[in-house]
Order: sequence, then structure tokens, then C-alpha cells
Amino acid sequence: MKRAALILLPYSWLVVLFLVPFIIVVKISLSDPALSIPPYSPTLDLSAGWAGLTSFFGALDFDNFRFLTTDNLYWMAYLSSLKIAVISTFVALLVAYPIAYGMARAPEEWRPTLLMLVILPFWSSFLIRVYSWKAILANEGLLNQLLLWIGVISEPLTILNTPTAVYIGIVYTYLPFMVLPLYSALEKLDTSLLEAAEDLGCTRFQAFWLVTFPLSRNGIIAGCFLVFIPVMGEFVIPALLGGSQTLMIGKVLWEEFFSNRDWPVASAVAVILLAILVIPIVLFQRNEEKQREAEG
Repeated sequence: MKRAALILLPYSWLVVLFLVPFIIVVKISLSDPALSIPPYSPTLDLSAGWAGLTSFFGALDFDNFRFLTTDNLYWMAYLSSLKIAVISTFVALLVAYPIAYGMARAPEEWRPTLLMLVILPFWSSFLIRVYSWKAILANEGLLNQLLLWIGVISEPLTILNTPTAVYIGIVYTYLPFMVLPLYSALEKLDTSLLEAAEDLGCTRFQAFWLVTFPLSRNGIIAGCFLVFIPVMGEFVIPALLGGSQTLMIGKVLWEEFFSNRDWPVASAVAVILLAILVIPIVLFQRNEEKQREAEG
């Protein structure tokens, strides 16, 4: 009973905060738009009982999902979001790995302080941190003033309202999500394995590539998922730093809900986005299970 109660708690949390909202979104995605409050005509009427359920399956259609295939805007937004998420995750990994490696190899008395510095940005508002980059990246911002002062450039660079600004904002914002799992994996690494590799003739780089990097694989995968998944649906950063030149599915989703007030289409967009994010995770978990079974 204790074990069942322990398992029931997280599953109840998932049901209440994930499954139920997802079912509501799916229901809205199968509805028809209407000039009402809320702005859709539900196909499924639970108050009608069995008759309402029968009529739902009789009138079931996927017009909202088919509509997404007829407009290139949505597929371009999905592909653009996927491209930005992949590149941002890769850049975050390149930046975070040396940081996590240095933290893991630092003296033990310094590690709590370094860890606190990594999570320190979370003590301030996410919106304020993103908005501050507008003052840094603007034509008259701090970055251009610094580059002009040291003589690197002769005229201000246009960074704000470009994809470059979006990448900078995303990497800065989600960098701790990449550093923390990498640090957790690297801190547990047995340094005697590196010494053994060097004794067997490996250079330091070869020892890192053949020992350290493979043993930090779980941290790399966890960090990539923690960055990639929220970036795919990111709305605030492209809205504030990217301007109209950056197309991401999060912006499209917001415009469908609040500007166009087309909740059925917006719900269909959200369902497809969730499928894009969930399918790779499920495939990865199945691959991990097969590998554990093969090792066992």
C-alpha cells in the first residue's frame, strides 16, 4: 500500500496537470470555430450523455488539422522552431560543457559557490532577464558601445530583432538547464579512469574523448532534452528579441488564440507540437530499455 501510494502521487499530478488539460485541448481541436464565448462550438457534448457521445463520433472530423496542411505558414513555423531549437541546444551544449567540466574539477569547497552562480539568474524574473537583452543588443546598446569603444567596429551592428538575438537570448536563458545535468554527471566521474587511460598511452584529449565524454552521455541527453523541449514552444524570447523576422510556432500559437481567436486551429497546432516533442522522447526511452535488456 505504501508503494502504491508513493507511485500514485506523481501519476495523479500528471493526470491533473497534463492529461486532463491535454484532453481539453484535443476536444477543442476537434470543434468548430464560432462567434461566441468561448469562440468555438464543441462537437462533444457530455451533458447529452450517450446520445452526445454517439453524435460526436458521427460528426467527428479533422478539418482543423487538415487546414494546417493547406497553409505554409504553420509548417514553416514548425520547421523554423525546430531549426532554432536544434541550433540553440547545440550551442548551449558547447558553452555549458566546459563550464560544467570546470565546476566538476574545481576544489570541493568552491563547488557550492560555483553552483550558486549558475542558478543565480533564476532569482530574478524571466521576463526582466530577457527584456534586459534589448538594452544590451540595441544599436545604441551596451554591446555596440563597447565594440565601438575598443575599435572592433566602426558603426553599430544590427543585432536586435534578428535571429541572432533570439539565439543569444535562448542560450543565455536556458544555459543553466544544460549545465546542471552535465555537472551532475561529470561530478560522479571516477578520475582514476582518466589516469588509467593516460597510463595506457592516451593523450589528455584522447582520454577525454574516450572516457569522460561517453560517461557524461546521460547528462548530455538530459540537458539537451531540458533545453530543446521548452525552446520549441518558446514565445517570449522571439517576441521581444526577434521581432517580425523570427517565425516560431509559439508566436503563431499565441496569435491564433488571442489575435485571431481561432481556438480550434490553435488547439490543433498545440496538439501537433506536443506530438513532435513526445514522439522522440518515447523512442529514446524504448531504445534505452532495449540497451539495458541487452546489457543485462
